[in-house]
Amino acid sequence: MRLSLGPIQYLWPRQTVEDFYQSHVDSPVDIIYLGETVCAKRRYLKTTEWIDLAKELVKSGKQVVLSTLTLIEAKSDMAGVKRLCNNGDLAVEANDMGAVQLMADQSLPFIGGPALNIYNAYTLNLLHQQGLIRWVMPVELDAETLKDILADADEMGLSDKIETEVFSFGHMPLAYSARCFTARFRNLPKDDCQLVCQDYPEGLAMDSQEGEAFFTINGIQTQSGRIQHLLPHWQKMQQIGVDIIRLSPQPQHMNEIIQRYSQVIQGISTDTDIESWLNSPACDGYWLGKSGMDYIAVEAGLK
Repeated sequence: MRLSLGPIQYLWPRQTVEDFYQSHVDSPVDIIYLGETVCAKRRYLKTTEWIDLAKELVKSGKQVVLSTLTLIEAKSDMAGVKRLCNNGDLAVEANDMGAVQLMADQSLPFIGGPALNIYNAYTLNLLHQQGLIRWVMPVELDAETLKDILADADEMGLSDKIETEVFSFGHMPLAYSARCFTARFRNLPKDDCQLVCQDYPEGLAMDSQEGEAFFTINGIQTQSGRIQHLLPHWQKMQQIGVDIIRLSPQPQHMNEIIQRYSQVIQGISTDTDIESWLNSPACDGYWLGKSGMDYIAVEAGLK
């Protein structure tokens, strides 16, 4: 299995973004995704600058993929997506069916992001006919469902044509809205949000009345309050047929987390514990068909 570094989900300063990617040029990740996937108002890097940054990263020998917006709300948003899809050189992760159509119209291969509603092999087959060569499983699906989907895909002759990627580390993207919850929290209208999400480099934590991590607010995106951590289940993923493990960037300790995942997958180490590097509790419930916020690895002694 290979490791991928997903797109940054938060609004970080331009220099922080550039330094972050530069720090991973020599890291064990095989694939780097980059681009603004959450909010079109986040313009510290313009679309053309994301493309230029991606082309620089290609020189490191890694596969680099441009990720598109997930929620397209205006013609200007679609124009940016078109520029990404028409870049001419780099692979594209389509996070919206509009981007899928743009790639299909050019007969170009693409990766299907986790926001696409792919819940069965028939959808995989349909999208493969439009150019899909890799898909990222929706975060709420469990291992047994994925196993069934891949078994059906194999019967359709797709197993050697489509790669499977699983969101394995990070705050899980759960939902998107036309409203900006971070701006609302700061009593600001969305049209004059002042980009206050930059004040929360790992999102705005929302606890339940019982004081448990419940959600993370990231502008128009709602994330899990806990951090998905599937390294204890990497052998199950390998058995099912997962090709790529995705790690979603966080502002601190990302190098250590990548190294830990890499060492375990390569058989160098059996230590899957990363909790000292997290600002929120870990979870793995969705993967096991339980409540998403559960952390079954601890109970099962897999941690």
